[in-house]
Amino acid sequence: METSSNDVVVGVDGSPSSLDAAAHAAGEAALHGVGLQVVHVLNWPSAPLLSGAALAGSVTEALVDEAEGYVGEAVERARSAEPGIEVTGSVVQGEPLPVLGRLSRTATLMVVGSRGLGSFAGMLLGSVAVHLAAHARCPVLVLRGRPEPAGPVMVGVDGSPANRCAIDFAFAEASLRGADLMAAHVWSEWSAPPVPPRDPSEAYARKPGELRDEEEALLSEALSGLGERYPDVRAERHVVRGRVRESLIDASKGARMLVVGARGLGGFTGMLLGSVSQAALHHAHCPVVVVPAEDGH
Repeated sequence: METSSNDVVVGVDGSPSSLDAAAHAAGEAALHGVGLQVVHVLNWPSAPLLSGAALAGSVTEALVDEAEGYVGEAVERARSAEPGIEVTGSVVQGEPLPVLGRLSRTATLMVVGSRGLGSFAGMLLGSVAVHLAAHARCPVLVLRGRPEPAGPVMVGVDGSPANRCAIDFAFAEASLRGADLMAAHVWSEWSAPPVPPRDPSEAYARKPGELRDEEEALLSEALSGLGERYPDVRAERHVVRGRVRESLIDASKGARMLVVGARGLGGFTGMLLGSVSQAALHHAHCPVVVVPAEDGH
């Protein structure tokens, strides 16, 4: 199964979190001027092990009915939230990871809730969300926290080439929403250790203030050219010395969304496999959007 071109796709499982995700996804579809596809991935590893074809058939039928009920409820929730958009729903049999990964190839955005049941059980505590955010071909929005409707779109900046896609996405979203943009770069001496001096007689250390100047220059370079492309977006630059996880989570309190890249350097090294991404996905005070690099890796 493939999505229609540029649809927003939301994964649902009947949980309150996934119903909220469906309503939020409807708003995203309306904002981007595309349709919404509501999907439930149905996987029953225990059904083939049941004795008796009739029993297995009845269980399968019950599971399908339940899944269709999840989708129907989510479709109604989405249509109530945004009556003007086209909403379709489907139950797809298979494993969540390959199904969602395949759907991401043609989607504008994928949306999932922060807690779930069934196929999405323990979504942010297990492998599904991390894998999807790391390998999806489109941005993935994890609905968590309480977005501040009047707040800025926040983007974490690390200066890596892959991070450029996240910055571009954040500017485009801020423009689309008529919102300000907050570009945050968190650094510490651990993320930018001193380099050996050319002259061995010189001290093995930077001059006072030199490191902060370098980090501010990194942020300026990362945002270069985007002000001209998006003249309607007022961008605030924040260079923060401190712990990356704590600083980003604290700054997300007043944001409408936090945008991060799927790969990075510095404080964002191993973003989706390490502690920074886990902290953002688990503890950010607003929805988190993970943006893949252009090559999808």
